[in-house]
Amino acid sequence: MSIGDTLKIGLGAAVGGLIVLIVYSTLNAIWWLPDARREGRDLEAAQATAATNKAIGELSNAADQARVRRRLCSERGGLYDFAKGQCIEAKLVDND
Repeated sequence: MSIGDTLKIGLGAAVGGLIVLIVYSTLNAIWWLPDARREGRDLEAAQATAATNKAIGELSNAADQARVRRRLCSERGGLYDFAKGQCIEAKLVDND
């Protein structure tokens, strides 16, 4: 095997490795990373909601619980239904 053949093999391996790196980086940036971020946000939101519900449940009376729920509803842009004691979430309007 000559030096030229060895250089060709080495160059081929380097180019092949570079192609694999480019393909992997592209897949990571387009598909895998956004999915991981979305899953992380969903998990964090679920944990925050659970902690909020636990804190509301630990309040001393129903009036305090209703007051906190009403405030959280208005902060999220919802409308609090006093008769049912529930938050009506705001709906997005499509302007097509």
